[in-house]
This record gives sequence, C-alpha cells and structure tokens, in this order.
Amino acid sequence: MQRDNDIAVTVFVKSASGSEVASKLSGYFVVKGQEFRFSAIAFGRIGGHNASVKIPKTTLAKVAKLGIDPDALILTIQQKLVQGDITLPDGLKPPSE
Repeated sequence: MQRDNDIAVTVFVKSASGSEVASKLSGYFVVKGQEFRFSAIAFGRIGGHNASVKIPKTTLAKVAKLGIDPDALILTIQQKLVQGDITLPDGLKPPSE
C-alpha cells in the first residue's frame, strides 16, 4: 500500500466560500485515473495556514482498494490545498486572496 506523501493526485476546487479567516471548499481529486469528491475547511492567519479535508468513508474504502493509504492521501490533499497546488475554475480566486 502506498503510504508516502508522493501520491500522484490532482486536486480541483469547484467552489469556495467564506471569509478571510476560513473558507469552505468543495471539489474533487483524481488519483489513478479515478475522480472522487471531497469537501474542506481552509483556515488562515490563526497559527498559519491549514486545511481540514473531509472524504466520505466509501471513497476512502475505494482508495484503499487502489493500494493507497487513505490517511496518506488526506495528508497529501491537505498539503496541496495549503500550498496552492490545486486547479481552480476560471474566475474563482484562491481562498488566501
């Protein structure tokens, strides 16, 4: 099972709403050619940037069947959100702007 933070995953944010301190995000990620939904709360300013990612249990089970550690995947997605390594739709600004 793949456990490292080098999981090949692409993160797409479809919508973001909130304030300068916290934003609610929804989107999907693609791993091994399969698309899965997620939601997240992105925080800034207080203690630095962070993201709390929520992925349905059924999705995590499917990811595990692909040979990927679900916890490592969540950490990778969190890291990509915090670092801005995501794809946004036209006109949507990153939560930090």
